[in-house]
Amino acid sequence: MPPPRARKPEWLRVRAPTGEAFAATRRLVRRLSLNTVCEEAACPNIGECWQKRHATVMILGDTCTRACAFCNVKTGMPKAVDAQEPAHVAEAAAELGLQHIVITSVDRDDLPDGGAGQFVRVIEALRKATPGTTIEILTPDFRNKAASAVEMIVAARPDVYNHNLETVPRLYPTIRPGARYYHSLRLLEQVKRLDPTIFTKSGLMVGLGETRLEMHQVMDDMRSAGVDFLTIGQYLQPTPRHAAVEEFVAPAVFAGYAAVARAKGFLLVAASPLTRSSYHAGEDFERLKAARLAALQRAGTSAPALA
Repeated sequence: MPPPRARKPEWLRVRAPTGEAFAATRRLVRRLSLNTVCEEAACPNIGECWQKRHATVMILGDTCTRACAFCNVKTGMPKAVDAQEPAHVAEAAAELGLQHIVITSVDRDDLPDGGAGQFVRVIEALRKATPGTTIEILTPDFRNKAASAVEMIVAARPDVYNHNLETVPRLYPTIRPGARYYHSLRLLEQVKRLDPTIFTKSGLMVGLGETRLEMHQVMDDMRSAGVDFLTIGQYLQPTPRHAAVEEFVAPAVFAGYAAVARAKGFLLVAASPLTRSSYHAGEDFERLKAARLAALQRAGTSAPALA
C-alpha cells in the first residue's frame, strides 16, 4: 500500500473553483467536446483561469501513450484523431474572445507524425477564425520523428513554442522514463534554429529530489539551446500511485531560482509554487515581447517581425 501523501503547506492552498464565468467555460468545453489540461492534469489553478475564461486545450484525445510518473493524464491506446477538433478549438477561441491561446496534447507515439499534423491544422484553423489571437503550443517530444514534426509546426508559425524538460537529467529514468533529456533539448534548439522569431519556452518541476546545482545546470543547458522563457513550479502528487513529493519548496527558494535564471539571460522567468506552463500565458506573452524589444534596443538592433 502506498504511503499517504504529504500535507500541503499554506502557500499551496487554493480556493475551490466557483463563479458563473467558470461554469460558462466548463459548459463551452463540454459542448465542443474539448479536452483541457486544466482538468486532465488536475491543475490547481483551474478555478482562477476558468473564471477568467482561459483554458489550455489538449488536442489529440485524452489518452496518452506514455506513463510518466508525475502526470495525471490516463495512459492507454488512444482513439482515432478527431477531424473536427481544429474547428472546435477555433470556435472555442472565438466564443471566449481569447487574445492568447495555449494548445497542448498527449503523447501520440502511435501516429506516424506524432500528432504534429494536428497541431498544424489547429494553428491554421485559429489563424482563419481568430486572426488576432496569438498562439502558444506545448508539444510532446515527438520521439523518433522530432525533426520532421518540428519542421511542420515551425512552418505554421506559432507565436510561442513550449516543450517542457520537466526535471533534471538524473531523474529522467524514474520521472520521465519514455523521454530523453538531450533529445528534448535538441528539439528546443531546432525550433530556434529554424525560426529565431518564435519565442521558445520550457518548464521545470521542483520537489522531486533535484538539487539546486542540478537546476542551475539545466538552466545553462536551456540557455545554450536558446530558450527564452523559463517556468518553475512545485510538483504536486496527483494520486498515491504517482511519484511522491520529496519536498515542498518554499517561496523564497523559487525567488532565488528566478534571480539566477534572470542572471543567466532568460528573457522572462515565472517561478512560484503554483506556476504552471500556461498560467498567465497571455500576460507573459506581452511581457516576452517587451523584454525582447528592450534587449534588442540595448544591443542596438531592430526587432524581428513577429507572427
